[in-house]
This record gives sequence, structure tokens and C-alpha cells, in this order.
Amino acid sequence: MPELTAGQSINKALSLILEKNQTAFLAGEDIGIYGGAFGVTEGLLEEFGSERIKDTPISEDVIAGLAVGASMTGSRPIVEMQFSDFIVNAMDPIVNQAAKLHFMYGGAVNVPIVVRGASGAGTGAAAQHSQSLESWFCHVPGLKVVTPSNAQNAYDLLLSSFVDPNPVIFMEHKLIYKVKDNVTLNPIPKDSSYLGKASVAQEGTDLTVVSYSNMVNVVKEAVSMDELQNYSIEIVDLQTVSPIDFETIKNSLIKTKKLLVCQEAPSNSSVGTTVVSKVVESDLFNVLEIAPKLVSGLHSPMPSAKHLESTVIPQKEDILNAIQDML
Repeated sequence: MPELTAGQSINKALSLILEKNQTAFLAGEDIGIYGGAFGVTEGLLEEFGSERIKDTPISEDVIAGLAVGASMTGSRPIVEMQFSDFIVNAMDPIVNQAAKLHFMYGGAVNVPIVVRGASGAGTGAAAQHSQSLESWFCHVPGLKVVTPSNAQNAYDLLLSSFVDPNPVIFMEHKLIYKVKDNVTLNPIPKDSSYLGKASVAQEGTDLTVVSYSNMVNVVKEAVSMDELQNYSIEIVDLQTVSPIDFETIKNSLIKTKKLLVCQEAPSNSSVGTTVVSKVVESDLFNVLEIAPKLVSGLHSPMPSAKHLESTVIPQKEDILNAIQDML
């Protein structure tokens, strides 16, 4: 079981996919010779050649359009948006084509594409390179949205995304790229049933914290602080934010009776507000002993200065304070 960063585990998954499936190819800006802006595709050009590792122009619209067309004619493209912020330039081929064509052609066409993108803040990259835009795609029927939090689930979720017959948006938070973990290099699964399933990252009985992406790691730091050592906190890692695994959330809340949701994205029309509203409008409302709480990023463009950036995105101290208020 090798120790890998999430960036390395994604590289391993991509290499396995390309080795085992000859219809698969990668495309994106600087993914070949340069190895990707974050080094995730390093070495793949040398291993598989330029026919399958395609450097593209700086045009997200072209990259996504290439993926849609290739997938409809039998290929399995995995394309990279160097920064997920600029996926906005590819909204038409993703939202109006990839997400719709299976439905509009009466099931005669599948669009099995994976769109990878580096997301999130914490690197001082400022307002245009630090956003968490996953909720945009959660609004679109026909898309699945995946948000790994560590090296192991990044590997497993990418393999499952590849075998899914639907278009998948795969959001890779920049801060998980360098975090190491022991990774089991599982084979490519026969189906994508792993998508849409949350993981209980830590079991507990006093309170449920639901989170996803890198914020799961911030939550873990918060609950390990000395102030909470006498409490039992359960952490649910959504892993996939569309669809959301409400069954795992339900089972946790029946046990803990308290819900805190933590996310880096602003709260407006977000994953976190969806979780809270679904819980409140269901029978679980009668189970809760206290009103649910959401800790989220501020509704603000992201500053580049480190001391300002940290005021916009939740820190472990913010999560600690929220937990203490609920216990």
C-alpha cells in the first residue's frame, strides 16, 4: 500500500484507465509536456504518447466540445480545466449538450466524459482562481458532481467516474494535492455504484458534521482540538454532492440528533443549504434536538492576501466555535 499524495493517486488512476481502456484519452491545457499546472499528469505523455495525451489551446469551450463530440462517437475522454473557475467558458457544451443529449436522444446516446478541475481557495491565488463552484453543476439534471477529500477517495472516485455512462464534474481541491495517505490501488470497478455514496470519516454519537472536499480535513482538525476531546463527533464526507447520499446523513442524525454542515463555498444556493433544507423538511426534523447550523465561506470575492483569505473561508476555529455552540 503506497503512500501517495492526492495528486499522485489521481495520476495513478489516470494511468490505469489509459492502460486498460484504449478508447480513453486525456485533453487539457499544459497536461502533456508540462505535466499539468499541479503536476497531476506528469509522466503520462511519455507513457502513452501524444495521441492520447493531448495538449490543447487555452480554450475551455473547445476542450469541453471536444469531449462531448468524442464521447458520442465511442471514445472515453477525461478533460482537465486547469482551474475550475474557467469552466464558466465551457458551460454551453457541458450544461446544454453533455447533460442533455442522453435525454434528448431518447437514450440512444451516452456522453461518458469526466471533466476534472482544480478548485477551492487557500493558496493565495485570488478571486479568479480560488472559487468553489460545485453547486452550479448540482443544479443541472444529467450531471454528477464529485468532490474528493483525500488521496484514497480521489483515486477510487475517479475510477468510478470514468466507468459511469453520464458526464461527471470532478472537482479536485488544490489543497488535497499535496496531502499524503496510504492508498490501496484498487482495480477499475465494473460499475459506478460508488458514486452517490457518502463515507463516515469518523464515527461519533454527540453531533453529526456533514462536509465535503478539503473542508472535511479542516473539520477533522477542529474535532481533534483539546476543547472537544470529551465529545464524540461523527464526520460524514459526502464525496459526491450530486447526487447526495441522504440515507447516510439520516442514519447519522438518528444517532446524534444534531447537524452541523461545513463547506468552503458561500451559503447562497449551495450544497450545504440543500442538506439543511432536505433534513428540515423531512421526518428528521422531529429527531433534531437543536436547529441545524451551516458554517460556510463568506459571499465575497476571494482576497489574495493570506490574512484576508483566511477570513473568507472557514477555519478550524470557526468550526470549533460552531460545535461548542451546539453541544
